[in-house]
Amino acid sequence: MRFLIHAATLLILLIVLVLWIALPWWLLLILLALGGALLLITRRGRQALAVARMGLSTLPQRIGASSVILVGIAGVVGVLVALLAMAGGLAQTLRATGSNDTAIVLRAGATGELASGLTRGAVTLIAQAPGIARDARGVPLASPELVVVANLPKRGSSSDANVELRGVGPLARAAHNRVRLVQGRWFKPGLRELVVGSAAEREFAGVRLGDSVRLGSQPWKVVGVFKAGDAHDSELWADADTVASAYRRGGFSSVTVRLARPADFAEFKAALLSNPQLHVMTQTTRAYYAAQSEGVTRVIRVVGISVGVIMALGAIFGALNTMYAAVSARGREIATLRALGFGGTPVVLAVLLETLLLAVLGGVLGGAIAWGLFNGYTVSTLGADFSQVVFRFQVSPALLVQGLKWALAIGFIGGIFPALRAARVPVSVALREL
Repeated sequence: MRFLIHAATLLILLIVLVLWIALPWWLLLILLALGGALLLITRRGRQALAVARMGLSTLPQRIGASSVILVGIAGVVGVLVALLAMAGGLAQTLRATGSNDTAIVLRAGATGELASGLTRGAVTLIAQAPGIARDARGVPLASPELVVVANLPKRGSSSDANVELRGVGPLARAAHNRVRLVQGRWFKPGLRELVVGSAAEREFAGVRLGDSVRLGSQPWKVVGVFKAGDAHDSELWADADTVASAYRRGGFSSVTVRLARPADFAEFKAALLSNPQLHVMTQTTRAYYAAQSEGVTRVIRVVGISVGVIMALGAIFGALNTMYAAVSARGREIATLRALGFGGTPVVLAVLLETLLLAVLGGVLGGAIAWGLFNGYTVSTLGADFSQVVFRFQVSPALLVQGLKWALAIGFIGGIFPALRAARVPVSVALREL
């Protein structure tokens, strides 16, 4: 029976903790404000504050033991926030790519551009579909593109990484209207010339303006650097026909089109799906790149939370040992207070307040370390097309609040059982043991 009671208690505790971590920040602030108000206006609350002040005054004598809680929780929060910042930065980079007034067309069933293939005849039919914007000459703004993967060494490292080489046509900049040249010039059709994304230029060796790099066993000249402010900054762009010749490809990977209006996407999609000569699928580029980010960011989040849980268990055990030792050392003090009329509830609250204060300090320390070391830190990782995507860690206020909620949860678990033990020991027994 006792085992069932303990199991039910742990289950309820876990459910409460999951709900606590899922709380929005504004509700968290309301709950903390209400808790503080109850401590100030109720008799037992004021007693708990008085007992907590006495306990906190002894922290300098217990600095070594107390630092176990502080450092343990800081480590949990720091690692958790850093990994979630990595996932958030990658997701935001990919979701910022594309818009609702552009669409991408792939072969039906393809999971990405590398797995897609379109014939030149299909490209011609796609460009004739209704809903596509046209330039001053009436030419549809459709950019057939060929995506392949090239190997380049990372800057400052001897290891190679997969980089996306995108072959594009003359209408690419009209279809991708965020792309702007920031250095050099645009490549000339028919020549083995490259323009590189600004993030790729920073991250990979041999692709700065004026460099010559070997791709597909052939030398290519870097003649320009472009910036799009999204995942395209991690790519190399060149003439599509030249890329097709160098990599022996006969068709294209995708077609990116600029729509006349975002509302025209439905008409454009219906025309493609109803054409029996085409076997394609289409999405807005915003929806496509958002879907591309889901798998990778989900893995990073799962890893981050799993590592956080494992580290949190260690921090909880450290907090339990520390607080049990603190309660044992202060047994005479607690027994004396209870003999003077302090009930069990103020004692429980006082021990919890002390643990939660240390948890908050640890959470703030961990969040500050994560923000100082990783906010804006640039890295690259494999995207959905097995090529490197360069992005920045983003330690947002929401992540810092999430880390603080984890710290409070760890502090609560680490403090509640020692607090209950302190309140349950009879006064006479506690006085006799000292």
